[in-house]
Amino acid sequence: MNKRITALPGDGIGPEIVAEAIKVLDRICKKYDHKFEYTYVDIGGCSIDKYGVPITDEGMEKCKNADSVLLGAVGGPKWDSCPASIRPEKALLAVRKELGLFANLRPTKLFPQLAGASPLKQEIVGNGIDLLIVRELTGGVYFGERKTEEVNGELVATDIMPYSESEIERIGRVGFETAMKRNRRLASVDKANVLDTSRLWRKVMHRLSEEYPEVEYSDILVDNTAMQLIKNPTQFDVLVTENMFGDILSDEASMLTGSIGMMPSASLSSGTLGMYEPIHGSAPDIAGKNLANPLGTILSAAMMLRYSFDMAKEADEIEAAVNKALDEGYRTGDIMGEGKKQVSCSEMGDIVANLIV
Repeated sequence: MNKRITALPGDGIGPEIVAEAIKVLDRICKKYDHKFEYTYVDIGGCSIDKYGVPITDEGMEKCKNADSVLLGAVGGPKWDSCPASIRPEKALLAVRKELGLFANLRPTKLFPQLAGASPLKQEIVGNGIDLLIVRELTGGVYFGERKTEEVNGELVATDIMPYSESEIERIGRVGFETAMKRNRRLASVDKANVLDTSRLWRKVMHRLSEEYPEVEYSDILVDNTAMQLIKNPTQFDVLVTENMFGDILSDEASMLTGSIGMMPSASLSSGTLGMYEPIHGSAPDIAGKNLANPLGTILSAAMMLRYSFDMAKEADEIEAAVNKALDEGYRTGDIMGEGKKQVSCSEMGDIVANLIV
């Protein structure tokens, strides 16, 4: 099978971790007789340095014309002083909008080999954490109208959080369909005791729940969700929520596993086109030192095979190889433990790739 992948290495450790994911994808190609054609596009700070914008129109077109997009990371202190209109993160918002990537899937899975790395006590972790957050990506306060103006002699900033019924229904269906493929439990996260957007969110979700009687559905307030993720994370299977709540909660959930470097994500459209990326940042302090953990990016590549290319067997193989590498005691610095074998970013990529035989 031939597929076109647009690679967006980005800033900081981005190029290092994307290289290792592609190394693993190439091993999959060799074993299963696929052909992946890669097109590389600058994004984020490196694009600002070269072209004055976080992504060029040509680069955006290459994303649109791909079968899938693989992203490393963007941003860093170097570009903190850039005008808001061209900050590195603007490229991510633009790609999501232009590609219609409205659904973000962020799995949080505690590998048993890393149970000791979780900040939670063993009695809380139990038999393991395996939950998935479905986050709406193209609406809400991040895309609403914003302004800063002077009122009565002082500056007043305003950010609008708009949501339509159709936007809520679209992401709600992703939540229910995802729950149907897992353990058929869905919790919808909102702030309906305060926000009109959340009251509309809850109304639409209740209407949808009638179409999915097989799914055990519940509502939960966002502040309670934040608490319950620490108190009792194993109660959750699939969580669905709006943009800003999902942004915050998914980062909180990622740390339950002990390292944000292990966490993949998928951003999906209504078709098969998706963008896949680890959820961590560009880590400029270790960029170029071959120290980064590439496993989150490698697992993101596995999600790409599963969700965009319908290659479930190949995705399973990558995930099994990651699991075996951990079983054999290989660790990058962020997940290093006593008695384990510390390896570099490129060495970890080699190990995972070589376990695909």
